Amino acid sequence: MSQNSLPNDDRVTLMRDWLRTLPADLAIEHDSLSVASADASFRRYFRVQTVHEPLIVMDAPPSHEDCKPFIHVAQLFGQAGVSVPRILAQDLHLGFLLLSDLGNTTYLSALQSDPDSAKSLYQDALSALIKIQKNSTPNDLPVYDRERLLNEMLLFPQWYLGVHHQYTLSDAQTAQLTQVFNVLLDNSLAQTQVWVHRDYHCRNLMVVAQGNPGILDFQDAVYGPMTYDLVSLLRDAYIEWDEAQQIDWLARYWEAARSAGLSVPKEFDVFYRDFEFMGLQRHLKVLGIFARLYHRDGKSGYLKDLPLVLKYTRQVAARYREFGHLLKLLDEVAAQNGSETTQVGYTF
Repeated sequence: MSQNSLPNDDRVTLMRDWLRTLPADLAIEHDSLSVASADASFRRYFRVQTVHEPLIVMDAPPSHEDCKPFIHVAQLFGQAGVSVPRILAQDLHLGFLLLSDLGNTTYLSALQSDPDSAKSLYQDALSALIKIQKNSTPNDLPVYDRERLLNEMLLFPQWYLGVHHQYTLSDAQTAQLTQVFNVLLDNSLAQTQVWVHRDYHCRNLMVVAQGNPGILDFQDAVYGPMTYDLVSLLRDAYIEWDEAQQIDWLARYWEAARSAGLSVPKEFDVFYRDFEFMGLQRHLKVLGIFARLYHRDGKSGYLKDLPLVLKYTRQVAARYREFGHLLKLLDEVAAQNGSETTQVGYTF
């Protein structure tokens, strides 16, 4: 979230003009506009100073983005009692929102500068997640249904295998991969369904003084499997925790969720299996997305994160007999690229 020189484009000019139309009592210092951050979509964020406090301007070009889901989810999550940006002004026709500023300190930067903060930060993140899940209702967000979950996994053969590795699946491999997908889909849909942020990880959680964490980038939220956000958080694509630490945090969540009245499996090993299967679905998707961001969108920064996501994928594929064909496929792709393959030793 470093301040950079402003891009010289029509959207910035339009944004400056829009800010000048806002009420004078906001006391915006118009010459203070600076870059806050950009994400993997067309959405960008700028910071502007006021006499009172810094604020954030979201730039969401209407031809590519829709601000209405952000506004809707901000209201739902805010009512659940977690910290999200307040919406101070909006123009849906232009694609601008003026938001309260949750600061500069992402969980990622805080954890990198002070690893000892992990215990308290993750406890806060898990507690906030339980608040969101406990307030979930079935009809307020799009359903994370079988078609949507499948389409995400199909990014793996299309972009990660086909484009990134130039690997063409045989008919038999396609059938085997479809079988893997069906196992994951059946498990996902059988889980307790709750509100799902979909990117609940260290880059979208902010360290704030009151009501930690501040939560960002929630506009794609859906109603789906309860372990999904846990995977995003504990098997993060951008920071790695050893498995003992993952299990410790997951067990603490499981106990707290039971105490809060959420419908979680009575046996922790069943819950952990759900978590692993959900993680495999997400990581197959992420492999495809990161490859697409590079090859289609020219965003090379995500390539450095591929090895960790692949590591998560291979670990789960190696543990369960249902995913033996996937592990063999990953080994064949690795062999084609001269990489090391995995010795199979099923745990479950």
